[in-house]
Amino acid sequence: MTDLHVVDATAEHVDEIVGVIHHAFANRRTLDPPSTALSENATTVGEAVAAYGGLLARIGGEPAGAMLFHVNGDVLELRRVSVNPRFQARGVASAMVGCAEEAARRRGLTRVRLVARVELPETVEFWRRRGYSIVTQEGQNLIYAKAMPIELTVPTAEEMRALAEELAGQLRAGDVLVLSGDLGAGKTTFTQGLGAGLKVRGDITSPTFVISRVHPSLVGGPALVHVDAYRLGGIAELDDLDLDASLDEAVTVVEWGHGLAESLAGDRLDLTITRGDDDSDETRSLRIAPAGARWAAVGVRLTATAEVN
Repeated sequence: MTDLHVVDATAEHVDEIVGVIHHAFANRRTLDPPSTALSENATTVGEAVAAYGGLLARIGGEPAGAMLFHVNGDVLELRRVSVNPRFQARGVASAMVGCAEEAARRRGLTRVRLVARVELPETVEFWRRRGYSIVTQEGQNLIYAKAMPIELTVPTAEEMRALAEELAGQLRAGDVLVLSGDLGAGKTTFTQGLGAGLKVRGDITSPTFVISRVHPSLVGGPALVHVDAYRLGGIAELDDLDLDASLDEAVTVVEWGHGLAESLAGDRLDLTITRGDDDSDETRSLRIAPAGARWAAVGVRLTATAEVN
């Protein structure tokens, strides 16, 4: 069994981090322009750790991986992501990425970003498999990013509507939201808040028996397409609704869409609303998981997350 431990970097780890960076980058093939990683030393790494932190991974007590952090606004940037060649294929990089994402969430940051070289296809594939999207390219540098999920406790239905109304201000035509949750969890309540924020016409009610409703904008913005997939038998029946015809011009919300509606768009928000065991308690847990390059580029920010963090 792999004895893998990842710890937050401190001043006492600086020499180990420098050693991992040098071992990792010295083992990579020469690039043009070359990486500057081998110029890192105890002073530069110590300053980075003191300012923003980082991670050190050990296997069996030996330094196996490292990365440095930099914070830019609400973004956690990953620098010098390194694995000692002796410990490759041991899950070191994956473990560090998971810890870095958790660090971003703890700090209240909305995104994680990094630079990967286009000439290193294995590295490019590593980040793709972990849900990172290319948001831009600068020469040979691919800028990858991933929006962090948001998890909130929402005490009342009114606050659920208010959160959705705030989120609506970040939506644009073409956005897709996939809503999941048990009966009575609050999916339609959330959609009502979206409708209020988007300023669309008509009351937002559960469309179970209609399957799909279109609510036109009252202010020249995108319409809201509200779909209930509860009674749909599969992806083929969802396709029969011909949502593609309006997808680019509207904000599309699919209740009960988990396992079905993800095919509508790679760029989407997956939302899960969970109710407690006490039916008399209005409190709900809300998780918003952004997917795709659209959200990787901008992230999701809600006032409530700032208050929680």
